[in-house]
Amino acid sequence: MMFLLLATGTVAFTQTSDKEAVKTVLNNYKKAIEKLDTTGVVNLFVKDSKVFEQAKDEGTIGHYLEHHLGPELKDFKSFTFSDYKVDVTVTGEYAFSTETYIYTIILAKDGKEIKSQGVATSVLRKSKEGWKIVQTHSSFRKAK
Repeated sequence: MMFLLLATGTVAFTQTSDKEAVKTVLNNYKKAIEKLDTTGVVNLFVKDSKVFEQAKDEGTIGHYLEHHLGPELKDFKSFTFSDYKVDVTVTGEYAFSTETYIYTIILAKDGKEIKSQGVATSVLRKSKEGWKIVQTHSSFRKAK
């Protein structure tokens, strides 16, 4: 009986620490976007990752950064997230997350503000290097 109690406690602790580790990976990705600097972001993803935005397959994170997000960030004066919420479920070596948020972009050329409501779902896998994003999908609409 004592072993069962200890084993149950260990599993609960592991899931809690894994959830926090997953949240850290997601937060590091979010912080890079807010800094307008994607240096090191590829290290948050597996090599053969998949990125989807607005129902479009953007390829691996490397391709997405080089051909979409990287050039786009150069046009921004700032990018901030607010009302950020994240829910994480860990099942063995996989984790599933849902993030909801408002993001506000200020354009560099004219100071125009763009405010959108967004959601992102991601699948992460645990390896000897830690938790990494396998695939992510984000979508947005004009904030109400």
